[in-house]
Amino acid sequence: MRGYFGVGVEGISKSYNLGAVLRTSNAFGASFAFTIGATHKALEVRRTDTSRSDTHMPFYEWDTPGDLILPKNCQMVGVELTDESIELPSFRHPTNCVYVLGPEKGNLSDDMQARCDYLVKIPTKFCINVSLACALALYDRTIMMGGYPDRPVKVGGPDETWSRPKRKR
Repeated sequence: MRGYFGVGVEGISKSYNLGAVLRTSNAFGASFAFTIGATHKALEVRRTDTSRSDTHMPFYEWDTPGDLILPKNCQMVGVELTDESIELPSFRHPTNCVYVLGPEKGNLSDDMQARCDYLVKIPTKFCINVSLACALALYDRTIMMGGYPDRPVKVGGPDETWSRPKRKR
């Protein structure tokens, strides 16, 4: 897979959710992770982040959206359920980007939404858990950018001889 991605959450308050987001991000190969205005206890984060993501990728903590510093040529994709958001199955992911998700009981702030190059939504009736939203967004990125063949017309897997794309370690 070409490019890189990072994952961030704004205003997260539950350390278990943050731990799950970090573990999921690490599992999908995120280059870095961050929080903005988070309130959590590090010990509790480790209870759900059993992969100890902070030892495998950079982790940044910012106070406000204005403090956030991104790499050059990195686009920001907000995952937010709004009428204007692009539905995730129709979205072409940028090669180099960060995905930012909102708090458990709320939305991305207006300041954060204004910083986003794109807003995407998972086509659900209502908001889902932040760590599940992270997993779905990263799974969609993997499917789109991971070198997988088109899905077959009939039920089942590809007919052709195909081997899984190799991951960089």
